Amino acid sequence: MVSHRRLAVADPAAPLTDGGFNPHARAVHIGTLTLENGAALPDVVMTYECWGELNDDASNAVLVEHALTGDSHVVGPVGPGQPTAGWWPGLIGPGAPLDTDELFVVAINVLGGCRGSTGPMSLAPDGRVWGGRFPHVSVRDQARAEARVADALGIAHFHTVIGGSFGGMRAAEWVATFPHRVQRALVVASCAAAGADQIAWGHTQVRAIEADPDFRGGGYLEQGVFPTSGLGLARQIAHTSYRSAHELQERFGRESQGADRTLDGGLFAVESYLEHHAAKLVARFDAMSYVRLTQAMATHDVGRGRGGIEPALRVFGVSSSSPRSTPIGCSRSVPPPTSSGLTGADGCVSSTRRTVTTVSSSKPTRSRRSCARSSPGRSRPRRAASVPWRDGGRSRHLG
Repeated sequence: MVSHRRLAVADPAAPLTDGGFNPHARAVHIGTLTLENGAALPDVVMTYECWGELNDDASNAVLVEHALTGDSHVVGPVGPGQPTAGWWPGLIGPGAPLDTDELFVVAINVLGGCRGSTGPMSLAPDGRVWGGRFPHVSVRDQARAEARVADALGIAHFHTVIGGSFGGMRAAEWVATFPHRVQRALVVASCAAAGADQIAWGHTQVRAIEADPDFRGGGYLEQGVFPTSGLGLARQIAHTSYRSAHELQERFGRESQGADRTLDGGLFAVESYLEHHAAKLVARFDAMSYVRLTQAMATHDVGRGRGGIEPALRVFGVSSSSPRSTPIGCSRSVPPPTSSGLTGADGCVSSTRRTVTTVSSSKPTRSRRSCARSSPGRSRPRRAASVPWRDGGRSRHLG
């Protein structure tokens, strides 16, 4: 069973001190967030990790957005309170593509997630775990919550916003919602609006979790059970959708797993691959968070209420020749359909292939804020949130 410990909320400069949480993560209280659907989500806490130093005019900040089952731990090893290694190794650090000798890099655990930010495992105002009562949130809500974190850190605009997959959706939403706060955007294997096939794949995953008898309407934590089978099946569906038929055939073919005899009911190699990823996710992720985040992805549409995708992104200046936006596709994964791609004013879509080696800025001077691990800062306890502590293996898939 996933335990639900209380997490002391600290000021933006202070690390979390709860013994079961990643000691490099930090948290900020952003207050009540009014959601797109009109609901009010109270006492919202957002957790993040950061690297490097913010310069005097806060012009060197970069936001990295994680994917569906990722978190704010972009780089770094497994450790106390952190069951997975960084999901984008080599991206951040001195001399890395996001060079911390020049840049201040922030990664925020998404609203509705399960690595410290307010989500289904957090405590509701009545003192009980939200569980299935946690409200539906949209990608736009999540971007707005992240903007409040930026406000708390003194970041008026980002030098660059980077995201892949679900993280790319939030990066695209930043472009559409806060064009004045984003200088450049790097959107990887994502889209400006979720298409029907993406919504359909997500729907089957949600239904797989909800069909597990231990789901209990999302109230499993209070009843001491966990929908292991449902979440595992959802992950297997997801991993099938991430890979093209060609790649699956090339990697696995009809090979059996080890000495297993498939004629006697043994596993094919591709089946073992799916079972492996299911077991890893179940050990480290919350099922209700998976449901709410998958449902959030279905809401993604930067053109909603803005006259469509093209007008929404034209404000930012997205075009095939725009230096401010770089959509990147993935050659081996199943790409988002062109109809829902990152379409700009002149038809720039997410199938564009680009190679990006570095993101550069001016050198920081007289640091305003540092993420040095040796500077713990001063903690101010606030309202508690709850987080999962399921041990699990490493996973570096963007999903």
